Amino acid sequence: MLGRTDRRLRIVVLLIVFVTVATASVLRLGYWQVARAQDLQQAALSQLERPVSEPAIRGNIYDRNGVVLATTAYRDSLAAYPDQIPAAVRPALVAVVAAVLKLDDRTVTDLIKNLGADNAQYLVIDREISEAQSTEIRTAVATSHLPGLVLEPHAVRLYPNPGGVPGTTLASQLIGFVTADGTGSYGLEQRYDGILAGRPKLLAALRDNEGRPLQSTAQVIDPGAPGQDLHLTIDASLQLQLEKELYAAWVADNAKSASAVILDPNTGAVLAWASVPGYDANNYSATASSHPELLQDPIVSQVYEPGSVMKMFTAAAAIKNGIETPNSKVMDRKSLQFGTQVIHNSDHKSMGLMLFKDAIAYSRNLAMAGVAAKLDRTEPLASARLYDMWKTLGIGQLTGVDVSGEVAGIAPDPATTTWQPIDLANRAFGQAVAVTQLQLAVGYAAMANGGYRVQPHLVTAVGTDAVSVAAPTQVLSTSLAGQLKDVLHHVTASVPWYAAGSLIHNFQVGGKTGTAQVWDPVAGQYTYNKFNFSFVGYAGGDAPAAIIAVRIGEAVPLVKGQGDLGLAITSYQLFRRIAVDAISRLDVPKATDPTAGYPEPGSAAQQQLYPGRYEAWKQAHDKAQQPPPKRKHKQHGSQPSPPAAGGG
Repeated sequence: MLGRTDRRLRIVVLLIVFVTVATASVLRLGYWQVARAQDLQQAALSQLERPVSEPAIRGNIYDRNGVVLATTAYRDSLAAYPDQIPAAVRPALVAVVAAVLKLDDRTVTDLIKNLGADNAQYLVIDREISEAQSTEIRTAVATSHLPGLVLEPHAVRLYPNPGGVPGTTLASQLIGFVTADGTGSYGLEQRYDGILAGRPKLLAALRDNEGRPLQSTAQVIDPGAPGQDLHLTIDASLQLQLEKELYAAWVADNAKSASAVILDPNTGAVLAWASVPGYDANNYSATASSHPELLQDPIVSQVYEPGSVMKMFTAAAAIKNGIETPNSKVMDRKSLQFGTQVIHNSDHKSMGLMLFKDAIAYSRNLAMAGVAAKLDRTEPLASARLYDMWKTLGIGQLTGVDVSGEVAGIAPDPATTTWQPIDLANRAFGQAVAVTQLQLAVGYAAMANGGYRVQPHLVTAVGTDAVSVAAPTQVLSTSLAGQLKDVLHHVTASVPWYAAGSLIHNFQVGGKTGTAQVWDPVAGQYTYNKFNFSFVGYAGGDAPAAIIAVRIGEAVPLVKGQGDLGLAITSYQLFRRIAVDAISRLDVPKATDPTAGYPEPGSAAQQQLYPGRYEAWKQAHDKAQQPPPKRKHKQHGSQPSPPAAGGG
């Protein structure tokens, strides 16, 4: 009896346990099937579903007149599905591909090997083929029944305009390029990458057993946004002509580079900007592998010692602080010694006592060093005054131009890095300081436009929205700027070789040259036979219409004598060529002053270049400046007779 009672109890206990477990299992199963059903479904789908990103169409880049400088086109990549290609068909397929793509024997061998590899399911044969090659492949697939070949279209960046140098695209270093993964690199493409690229469209889609998205199952996660267009300040025609002029000088002068920027002196708008040699942005990878240094834009990304173009900054400091006037007398010496170091004029000669503006025109190093030393009572104070003018006009600072890769230059602040006496002397005429061409253009613009520092810029609109640009800021008095502008004109209108090489009849011209040795960082000294040649100046009609900063980099000059370094095309001749192009393209009207573009009366340039014809012109000019004689009118009542129509 007791045994039977024990067995019944065990059965009851086991039954209770089984019922409890079964109930818990049912409840748990119900929880997963009902309460967590949606979560489980999403988890299951996540095993099959993957996000798909569809890149936005990249925005175009236009010049100021609507010329397309960069756009998006579509090119095919050629791929194959080896498991869909019967072994018997492979030789014919490879022969067609090799003929269309012009493959060499080694590449053909690799292609045959890859097509026959075990478990090969997908093979990219060429990531980008031409439109003509795409057409040939389509025809061959249709007529020869070649299975397994596919053309897959994808967007590529296209730069449609050839540059001024063979094998380049227009404004290549300024615009930059877009890499295969869609990232903007260098120039404007990098600076405005986020705006140009837009935002990709994101989809969620089921994939087949080979991982390809099934479009019929796609769901939009993020609609994305298209890339926006950029509208630039540059003129494509002027840009092309500028590149051609630079190319001619680069070849003629056996230089490492030649570059120039053309700036609107009143607004800071960049009218053209180029450096040669450039590159083909449609084939940037070839340049990246062979000459990667060409991808960098030297106008804002490289600094150099500019030489005597910096004398105008010293002149600005001297005139501002009442040390000199353009017509005051300064002493030019033959040499000046600082301990064991001696500085000279380029010709190792002295011109003695001379006008300050002539010291600038004839580029006398020692005269400018003496002026710099007089800027204040002590050399530290004088250094501070010169540096203050540099800072006022933008030397040693980022200009803020809207392009990637800008550097600030090397302009030591005497408040933190003490200038030695020889530093002050050297920096007075443009050595021991490194600048960018754009900094020089901005500084000279203030001298030519009445004293306003402008914000250089390249983009006028993003899409349909205008881009705001900082208004010009007056940093020099109108009087000081006027005197500096007159000095710049004096340089080109009084020195015979500058007048012959830079003046343009009927137009205002002014500027300053600079010549500097090139520092060799490996040897730790200046090279003896390579120089940077610069010219920065203005050109226009009644008012300056363009600031042009020219650099012929690391050229080997034709030495004619001590200090006489000749070039096949000098920096000021290159300036004139560019200025003529700019005046023509911008349709700048002639100056109303008939003396514009002629040497100064009584100057060495006038006597040498226009000994007879100049006097006849001067008489005509003087006569034109006289007021017209009063005319006697017949009286009809109390009113004089009206003047003839169109009189002037």
